[in-house]
Amino acid sequence: MVRISATRRETVAENTIVWFRRDLRTADMPTFLAAAASAERSIGVFVFDPVLLKPSGVRRRDALYACLRELDEKLGGRLLVISGDPVVEIPKLAALTGAKQVHVSADFGPYGALRDARIAEKVDLVRTGSPFAVAPGRVTKDDGSPYKVFTPFFRSWLDHGWRAPAKTSADTVAWADADTFSEVQRTEIPDSRTVCPVGEAAALRQWKDFLDDGVASYHEHRDRPDFDDTSRMSVHLKFGTIHPRTMLEDLAGRDGDGPKEFRRQLAWRDFYGDVLHHNPESARRNLDRKFDAMRHDSGEDAWMRWEAWCEGQTGYPIVDAGMRQLRDEGWMHNRVRMIVASFLVKDLHLPWWWGARHFMRNLVDGDLPANQHGWQWVAGSGTDAAPYFRIFNPITQGKRFDPDGDYVRRWVPELRGIAGSKVHTVGDRGDKIENYPQPIVDHKEERREALDRYERIKR
Repeated sequence: MVRISATRRETVAENTIVWFRRDLRTADMPTFLAAAASAERSIGVFVFDPVLLKPSGVRRRDALYACLRELDEKLGGRLLVISGDPVVEIPKLAALTGAKQVHVSADFGPYGALRDARIAEKVDLVRTGSPFAVAPGRVTKDDGSPYKVFTPFFRSWLDHGWRAPAKTSADTVAWADADTFSEVQRTEIPDSRTVCPVGEAAALRQWKDFLDDGVASYHEHRDRPDFDDTSRMSVHLKFGTIHPRTMLEDLAGRDGDGPKEFRRQLAWRDFYGDVLHHNPESARRNLDRKFDAMRHDSGEDAWMRWEAWCEGQTGYPIVDAGMRQLRDEGWMHNRVRMIVASFLVKDLHLPWWWGARHFMRNLVDGDLPANQHGWQWVAGSGTDAAPYFRIFNPITQGKRFDPDGDYVRRWVPELRGIAGSKVHTVGDRGDKIENYPQPIVDHKEERREALDRYERIKR
C-alpha cells in the first residue's frame, strides 16, 4: 500500500475500482491518476460482458484474452476478472469491496453509453479520458452543432488539439490483491491462440517499427495491399493497448506527407466516433434515411451470391483475395475492404449491414464506429458520400492497387500460375481455371442496375 499523509487520509477512501474496458494498457492512463488521487488502493477489474463477447467472433475474443493475460502480468497478477452484466456486477463489486468510486475511460458507443448511465445511477462512476484523441462531442461547428463532413471536421480537429499523454505505469496505482476478495466469483482468462501479436508490448514494438520504417512512405504505399506496408495498428487501437495521443505525440516532430496522412487517418477514427455518438441509431441503419428506400436483392440467388462473397468464390480475384485474407487472418487491407464492400452492395445488391456484421464477426480489429460508417461510406448512405453513386470496378481496382498481382496470388492459390496483372482479368477474358469459379455476376450489367436503383431513390 502506498504511504499517505494524515491530511490526505481524511479525504481519501480505502478502496476504489479501476474498470478496464477498451484501455488494456498501463502507459498513458488518465484513469490511473484519478484513481490514485481518490483512494489508498485500487482494484483492477475486467468484466466479461456476454452482450459484447457473443458477436465478437473467435479471433477478437482470442486477442482480448491475450491482452488481458499481459495486463494481469503487468499488474502483478492482481487483475480481477469477472463475468456477467456490468450493470449488476460492478455495483455489486463496489459494495463487497467498500469502493467509493469506479474509475473508467468514457465510452461513447450506443451500448456502452447506455450501460454506463445505468451504472452511474448506482455508483459514483468517474469518467477520465476516452479511447479517442479528442472525445466525441468536443469538435463542433461555431454554433455548437456536430460536423457531418470529414474535411471541415479535420480542420477543426487539428485546431482543437489534444492532451499530452498521461505519464503513468503499472506502479502509478497501489493495486489491491484480487485474492483478498474471496467472496467475489472470479473468472479465469481462457487460453487462446492469436493470429497476430497483441498486447501493450506488441503495440509499442509495432508502432516503433512503423515509425522507423513505414511512416515516411505511408502516403505512397497505404493503398497497396501487395506491399503489406500499412501500420497494422488498428488492432492495438481497438483494444486500447496504445492510445492515439501517444501516436500523435510521436508524429508531431515528423514532417512529410507520410506522417501527415497517418495523422489524417487517426482523425477519421475520431470523426466516425463522433458521428456515431451523435447518431447512435446509425450503428444499425442508414445515416441518410432516404436510403431506406433502396431495393436489395432477395431469394435463393441472393443467398448463393452472399455465400460466394463470404467464401471468396466470386470469380473476381481481388475480391476473393480480400475475403480469404479475412477468413484466414481476421484482417484485411483497408483498400481491399472498400473494394469487397462495394462489390457486395453495388454488384450483388445486398444490404451493407450484412457485410458489416460479417466483418464484425471476423475482424480481429473490428471496431463499431469505423466499421459501420466505413460500410455506409461505400454504400453512399453515410458521411462524405459524394458521389454517393461511386461504384468500384473490381478489375480496374485490382490492376491499379495490385499491379503485379502479388496480393491476389498470395491469397488465391488457384491463380498462382498466372503471371503479372493478367491475374486480375481471368474472368474478363473468359479463361477457365481449374477449381476457380467464373464471375458470378457481370460487373458492367450490375453497375447499370446499381445506378438505376440509386436514381430511383434520388427521385
